[in-house]
Amino acid sequence: MAGAEGQWLEDLDLIRDAARQAGEIAHGYFGQSPEVWWKNEGSSPVSAADFAANDILQSLLLTARPNYGWLSEETDDDDARLSLDTLFVVDPIDGTRAFINGEKTWCVSVAVVHHGRPVAGVLVAPALGEEFFAVKGGQAIRNGAPISVTKDDHDKLVIAADENLVKKFDLPFRSHVERHRHIPSLAYRLAMVADGRLDGTVVKRNSHDWDLAAADLILECAGGRLTDLAGSPLTYNRRQVRHEMLVAGAEHALERLLPQIQRFPAA
Repeated sequence: MAGAEGQWLEDLDLIRDAARQAGEIAHGYFGQSPEVWWKNEGSSPVSAADFAANDILQSLLLTARPNYGWLSEETDDDDARLSLDTLFVVDPIDGTRAFINGEKTWCVSVAVVHHGRPVAGVLVAPALGEEFFAVKGGQAIRNGAPISVTKDDHDKLVIAADENLVKKFDLPFRSHVERHRHIPSLAYRLAMVADGRLDGTVVKRNSHDWDLAAADLILECAGGRLTDLAGSPLTYNRRQVRHEMLVAGAEHALERLLPQIQRFPAA
């Protein structure tokens, strides 16, 4: 395969290897009570495992692609990325709270973003023994097998959403919704939509590029979409890396969910 598509396949191989190595390092801290600090005025934990995984990812990826930009939850942001067409978007451990608490639902998330959209993405969940990946134009893969979103062949929508939001749905619609228990990692939650365990999910405001980019592509390649409340795809590598409320799902789920969420933009 020639041209850009071939480059993205090469990048996918690179980020899969790097994410696996970062996952192994992080998993070595799992269940070992790693040192924890608090950031964002004490609202967000970060552990020694996050920093160790970030260090190996940054070393491996930027050594291999020194002309790419870098955006990571655990690295100070550099506006230089805004002038670059292509960059790595990384969350060394998505689901740090779960990781610290000994819950297995956490993952290493790595994406290559080109002109604002992900073109290669991988999620490695070592404690669960799972790996998801996709490249633009290809299939979404979980542990070696293709995955796809749910089909419109069942009455109830299985969704992950805040309980208070679900209570605001129209009563007739609410009777057709089954709310899934909380999933600590947002990236992994989107992967669960991609592989059909969930029909859809609602993402509260203030998610970040690094939570979303890799899973966004995996979901897209599985036949689903992650959108804003207008139904539009996300743009990454903006100056502002936070997002407003979002909705993700199979197409049949989005058709039913979006009108409900659009009624409560401040939810």
